[in-house]
Amino acid sequence: MARRKKNSPLEDVLDLLAMLPWWACVLLAGLSYLLLHRLATPIPASDFQSQGGAMVSAVMQKAVTNGLATAGQYIVPLLCIAAAALSAWRRKQRQSLLTDVAQARNADALDGMSWREFELLVGEAYRLQGYRVTEIGGEGPDGGVDLVLAKGGEKFFVQCKQWKAYKVGVTTVRELYGVMAAKGATGGFVVTSGRFTEDAKEFAQGRNIQLVDGPWLFAMIQRARQTPGPSTNWQSESANATGVPQVQAKAATTELATTAQAVSRPDCPRCGAAMELRTARQGANAGNAFWGCSTYPKCRGTAAAG
Repeated sequence: MARRKKNSPLEDVLDLLAMLPWWACVLLAGLSYLLLHRLATPIPASDFQSQGGAMVSAVMQKAVTNGLATAGQYIVPLLCIAAAALSAWRRKQRQSLLTDVAQARNADALDGMSWREFELLVGEAYRLQGYRVTEIGGEGPDGGVDLVLAKGGEKFFVQCKQWKAYKVGVTTVRELYGVMAAKGATGGFVVTSGRFTEDAKEFAQGRNIQLVDGPWLFAMIQRARQTPGPSTNWQSESANATGVPQVQAKAATTELATTAQAVSRPDCPRCGAAMELRTARQGANAGNAFWGCSTYPKCRGTAAAG
C-alpha cells in the first residue's frame, strides 16, 4: 500500500499520541502542564552572580531548562489536546466505517476505501472479537505489521493490504511469518480487500497464519455486528477459510456465511466454556488443529478436532 509521508517530526508525535484513547491524551495534557509549569519557576537574580565556574555552568543549564519548560508548558498540553481530538475522530471514523460495511450488500464496499480507512476498519473489527488492538501503521522496522493484537496473554500480528488490482502473493505472507518468529508472536493475519495467490495459500497451510480475503472479511464484519463480543473468535473462523478452494471459487458472501455457521464448537471438558479452534505450534502434533478453551490461560482444557 502506498502510504502518505509525514511532513514533520511534530506530525509524527501527534500521530503517535493519537494512538492512545482520547481520555488518556487529556490526562497526559494535564500532567504535562503541571510538571512543566513546576520546572518553569523563574530563577532568582542572585543565582546569576558569579560564584565559580561550576556554579555558573549549573545556573546556565537551569536557565536553559527553565526556558524550554516555559514554552513547553503550553505547547505540550496543546499537542496532547489536539491528539485527543484526533483520537476521538478516528474512533468515530472506525465505527462509521464498520457500520457502512455491515449495512452494505456485498464485499465491494471495501474497494472504495483508502489504505488508512481499511486499517481502521480491520482494527475495529478485531476489537469486536475481544482483542486489544494497537495500531502501529506498518512504517516501522517490523516488516510492515500494521496492527498488534493481544488476547489472553497471546500476541498476534496483522498486515493489511488494500489491494484491488492484484492478488497478495507469498512474499507478503513469508515476511509476516519471519516477523512473527523473530518477535515471538502466537500467530498472524494477512487481511486484504482482494484475494491471495495459490502460492500464498500453500505457504500459510500448517502455519499459524490466517489469510483473510475481502469476501471473508465482509462476512465476518456482518456477523460481528450481529453478535459482538469476545465469544466469537475471528482466528478460528478464518482458519476454516484459508486454502479452501470451494470458498475461493464462489462469490462467496453466501458461501462464507454458510461455512461459518456450519462450524460447531464444543464446550470445554474442564470448565464448560466455549472452545476455539487452534493450531499446535510444537511437539509431535505441530501443525495439527485442536480445540482449546477460550478462557486460556485460566483454563487449559483441550479436545481433538475433526
